[in-house]
Amino acid sequence: DHRKLRAYELADSLVLEIYRATQRFPREELFGLTSQVRRAAVSVPANIVEGCAREGIKEYRQFLNQAFGSLREVGYFIHLAERLKYIDSDTANTLTLLYDDTARTLSALIRSLKSL
Repeated sequence: DHRKLRAYELADSLVLEIYRATQRFPREELFGLTSQVRRAAVSVPANIVEGCAREGIKEYRQFLNQAFGSLREVGYFIHLAERLKYIDSDTANTLTLLYDDTARTLSALIRSLKSL
């Protein structure tokens, strides 16, 4: 059950925070960076959920790896948004801390499945 996974909980929280932060992005970025960062963020918990629905460990790991790739995109977009001054440093720090925690937890989950 994906709802019992800490990686899912963190990824889901990150999505909510990304949506809150991107509400303040410039209007002209609606179909640019706003859309990209939101799509990448949503992809993380969505891939965790889809992976949990698979029967084989190999497929499960594949979806978790896709989630991790999307998470890395989110990390870059946070950094870019701060450099473009779309978010302030406090918001960037909050998002980065949540990103880091999510990355550590998801990475540990992936590693734990490699031995299976």
